[in-house]
Amino acid sequence: MITASIDPTFAAWRSKARELLKQGVRPENVNWGDAHTGPGLLLEEPAAYSLPASAEIKVPPDFLSLAARVCAHTDDRRWSILYRLLYRLTLGGERHLLHLPSDPDIRQCEVWSKAIGRDIHKMHAFVRFRLIGQDEESGREQFVAWFEPMFHTVRLAAPFFEKRFAGMDWSILTPDECVHWDGKKLFFTPGMDRSQAPSADAHDDLWRTYYRSIFNPARLKVKAMQSEMPQKYWKNLPEAQIIRELIAGSQDRVQDMLETPERPVKPVPDNAYIRSLHQRPEGS
Repeated sequence: MITASIDPTFAAWRSKARELLKQGVRPENVNWGDAHTGPGLLLEEPAAYSLPASAEIKVPPDFLSLAARVCAHTDDRRWSILYRLLYRLTLGGERHLLHLPSDPDIRQCEVWSKAIGRDIHKMHAFVRFRLIGQDEESGREQFVAWFEPMFHTVRLAAPFFEKRFAGMDWSILTPDECVHWDGKKLFFTPGMDRSQAPSADAHDDLWRTYYRSIFNPARLKVKAMQSEMPQKYWKNLPEAQIIRELIAGSQDRVQDMLETPERPVKPVPDNAYIRSLHQRPEGS
């Protein structure tokens, strides 16, 4: 039995998996574990897969994309199941394995991948930056946000923020890992405690004003809203402070909307240009 203790990252798993694959090590002979917590245990009986006499090691690109997401999960089984998939796809000769959704290993990895996708989506939606200053030399504004993802999704979510907020310097702090953008490159640092994140600022009031303006009491569905915006995220959202208030007053606001007379429709402006548009033949 080979013990493979790695840092809990896709890069570390990929490097070790390549090494083991080149040696022809079978999945059932590897005991994967976290280098920070010690070796783990294989939690399921590994299946036996035959090794062809001559086999070319060629990894499908789709598998690497799937593995990058699965590695961001926190289930201890992910390392062993991913290596078993890798072995089956290459030395095991099961080239079409990724197209078999009924396969137990594929099905489990897809479940993990979807969970990671949801976590990335939540991070994109619920990160709230706070202005903390301005760089004296470059004049670029500097922003910081605090977020608590369920999984190790910081590196997977970071490119979205790099593209969308390229014009400002920013940091996203999380308990697991922090990501920073200085206008030129992304870089990562160890995670930190919530107490090190900035407190509320004037931008929080802007968020609450915006949320009030888009809140439509006539379309309120509390369960659907809580499904899209789970309460565990509320503590870090400035607009969450007014959600209960808006829900409580939604019925009164709907009644006011029903009782408010409709505004009269304004007549079409009477000018030569408008008249010429109405006089144009169809299709011109």
